[in-house]
Amino acid sequence: MRLLFISEWDKADLWRDSLQAELPELEFRLWPDEAEPRDEIDYALVWKPPAGVLRSFPNLKAILSLGAGIDGILCDPQLPTGVPVSRLVDRCLTQGMTEYVVYWTIHYHRRLGEYAADMAEGRWRNFLQADTERRRVGILGLGELGRDSARVLNALGFRVLGWSRTPKTIDGVECFHGQAGLADMVSQSEILVCLLPLTAETEGILDAGLFEQMPDGSFLINCARGGHLNEADLIPALDGGKLAGATLDVFSEEPLPGDHPFWSHPKITMTPHMASLTVPSSAAAYVAGNIRRVERGEAPLNVIDPEAGY
Repeated sequence: MRLLFISEWDKADLWRDSLQAELPELEFRLWPDEAEPRDEIDYALVWKPPAGVLRSFPNLKAILSLGAGIDGILCDPQLPTGVPVSRLVDRCLTQGMTEYVVYWTIHYHRRLGEYAADMAEGRWRNFLQADTERRRVGILGLGELGRDSARVLNALGFRVLGWSRTPKTIDGVECFHGQAGLADMVSQSEILVCLLPLTAETEGILDAGLFEQMPDGSFLINCARGGHLNEADLIPALDGGKLAGATLDVFSEEPLPGDHPFWSHPKITMTPHMASLTVPSSAAAYVAGNIRRVERGEAPLNVIDPEAGY
C-alpha cells in the first residue's frame, strides 16, 4: 500500500511516524518529490491539493482529507470521479473546536474582554453577572463539530439553539432547519456561532441581512470558513451597535493582509485559523482505519457527497 501526502503543512514527519505505527506495511510518500510512478499510489492524504493533481493518479482507491472541511478538495474542477473522498472525524479535532467555541462563548457571556481592558487601565469595577440559563447561544451547523459544541454548552447550562439545512434532533438543543427556521433561530441568538460547511448555499450567509435579524448587542463567532462572512458587512454592524463584538478564526484571504481593517477594529478579536488543528498522533488511527476498510472492500467512513458539498 502506498499513500501520498499532499499538503503545505509542515507536520509530514509526524504523519509518517503516526501512520506507520498504525500500519507498518504502509509506504508513506511526499508530494511532489516521491509521487512517481503515479500509478503506484493507492491513497492520497491531502489538504488543499493543487488543482488537477489528484486526477493524475489512475489507481487511487480513496482521497482522505487532513481536516474536517473538504471545500479545499471539492473546489478542484478536475477532481476524479468514482474515487471516494472522506472527511476527517477525530476526537482531538472535535474537542479542539468545542474548546474554542466554549471559550469564546464564556468570554462574551462573562464580559471578560471588558474586565481585561479595565485591568489594563487600572480600573476596578464589577458588571452584573448574566444568567447562564437565559443566555441564548445559536449554532449554525449541526454536523460533528456543531453537535459536540451544542452538547457541551448545554451541559454548562446555556440555552442552545441549532440550525441545519435538514431536520436534526439533539437532546437539550432547540433545533431549527430550512430558510424559515434560520430566521427564527438567528433572531433569538445573543451569541451566534458559525460551524457550517462552506457550500454554494452557505457562502456569504453571515451578511447584513442576517445581522439585522439578530438581537441588538449580540456577538458573532466564526470558526468555520472565511467564505461564510461578507466581510464588508461586519464593521458597519459593529459600528452601528447591532453587533457588540466578533471573534474570527477564518478569513477570505489567509494570512490576513496587514492593511486589512479587521486588525485595528476594537470590537474584533482574531485568531490565525487555529480553532481546531489536526493532531497526527490521534487522527492517524482514523485514517488507518479507513485504509483498512478500503483494503477489505468496504467504503471508507464519512464519505462526502460532492453535490451537497459535505
